[in-house]
Amino acid sequence: MSGFVREVVLVGGGHSHAIALRLFGRYPHPKVRLTLVSDVVQTPYSGMLPGHVAGFYRVRECHIDLPTLAAFAGAQFVRDRAVGLDLKQNCLLCESGRSISFDVLSIDIGSTPTTLDIPGGAKFAIPAKPVPQFLHHWYCLLEQVKAYPQKPLVLGVVGGGAGGVELMLNLRAQLHRILRQAKQPRSNLQLHLFHRGTELMSGHASIVRQRMQQLLVRYDVRLHLNESVSSVKPGIEISCESGLQVNVDRLFWVTQASAPSWLAEAGLATDRDGFVLVGETLQSRSHPHVFAAGDIATMQQHPRPKAGVFAVRQGQPLFENLRRFCNDEPLHSYIPQKQILALIGTGDGRAIASRGNWGLGPWRLLWYWKDWIDRRFMKQFENL
Repeated sequence: MSGFVREVVLVGGGHSHAIALRLFGRYPHPKVRLTLVSDVVQTPYSGMLPGHVAGFYRVRECHIDLPTLAAFAGAQFVRDRAVGLDLKQNCLLCESGRSISFDVLSIDIGSTPTTLDIPGGAKFAIPAKPVPQFLHHWYCLLEQVKAYPQKPLVLGVVGGGAGGVELMLNLRAQLHRILRQAKQPRSNLQLHLFHRGTELMSGHASIVRQRMQQLLVRYDVRLHLNESVSSVKPGIEISCESGLQVNVDRLFWVTQASAPSWLAEAGLATDRDGFVLVGETLQSRSHPHVFAAGDIATMQQHPRPKAGVFAVRQGQPLFENLRRFCNDEPLHSYIPQKQILALIGTGDGRAIASRGNWGLGPWRLLWYWKDWIDRRFMKQFENL
């Protein structure tokens, strides 16, 4: 088999695939034919998205152009959305009706917040992912506020993890900037954060949780802790299990991630949340010719939080093992680090550092460091 050309199909333009494609471009494989399938042409870099919401980065500064990257890698780019998988015929099924055959499949399609189990959540809330959908709603909101800055605005965010807190701080910063430029009072904007836990950011050190909570309170964000949202009704009326009811103009949903159902329906081994179970080689536990990385994958022996830093670090091991698999060579194991350094932007030109049981900030110097790291990551996709 080693003499045949292998059809390698990459589904999704996530961080791991972006890095793998860049490496395929630098180190071409003569017997690998690559196809990239993505429903978007610009894939966002998660590390810079909150800064983009706050107005620090333009769209092109925090997005990777997938057709250009695919061309650099010698890959065919197919703009379509994967909706199914036939593992008996080794075909990827797309929304358009197209069927794409493969010898090797790699999946890096990210995740979406879980809203469907809350009545009205899917209809009236704006999930933070998929990012293009979220950004469309965000840009519409910005235009509305710029056009009518004198009109009171009430926003809600559901989810008190790092993602929800960071989104709240950064959207607040951008909207306050618009109100300030229009000479309108900050009181025109009212912000609500709903979290089912008693403390924000439960996976972080106590000093980080305390400082983030203090910052939100200082910025007049109304915290609703220990409140589980039970339904979202027309008019965007948020109802909680405690009986609390709050009406908002927009509701952003940043809660626990979920996976599309077609992965498990295809017969892939998944965890209880539907994410693809992979081993240390990033191969599916049930189908060795299927790989998965980023948020959509769960490393069975080394479960980790769904965070962009893990997806970035899986990029090179994924590339190496795809090449090795196509060469019929032994695959290498990848073991992710147990702790990561998180640099969380606060929307005001500062950031908080969090790792294990310690934290620092918010400091301006930490924001400069985060900005340098993020720009360095994006630079590798420039001038391909």
